[in-house]
Amino acid sequence: MAQTTSRKNPFFRILIIISGLSFAGSTLFGLFGLFTKAFQEQPNTAQSAAVSKNAQLEAQEQGYELVLQREPENQIALKGLVDTRLEMNDLPGAVEPLEKLIKLEPDNTGYKALLAQLTSKTREK
Repeated sequence: MAQTTSRKNPFFRILIIISGLSFAGSTLFGLFGLFTKAFQEQPNTAQSAAVSKNAQLEAQEQGYELVLQREPENQIALKGLVDTRLEMNDLPGAVEPLEKLIKLEPDNTGYKALLAQLTSKTREK
C-alpha cells in the first residue's frame, strides 16, 4: 500500500524529474567542457612540434659529438654534425667541423664552397 501512495504523491514525481534533469545537465556540462578543452589545445600542436624538432636536432648534435670524441676524424659524424647545425641555424657552430672535413678531403669542392658561404654569412651578422 505504501507503493501506491508514493506513485500518486506529486512531490515524489517532482523530485524524480528534478533528479533526472540534474543528472542530464551535469553530464552535458562535463561533455561540453571536454570538447571545448580539446579544441583549445589544438593550436599548441604546432608549437609542440617545433619544440620536438629542436629537441630532436639537439639530440642528434650530441650524438655526433659523442662519436667525434671517440673518433675525431669520422667523416660521417662530421658531415652529420655540419648538417644538423645548419638545420639548427647555428652557422658559426658548423664552421669548425666543416674545416675538419676539408682537411680530411681537400679535393671536395662542395665543402669549400659551403665554407665560403658560411664565413660570408657569419661576417654579415
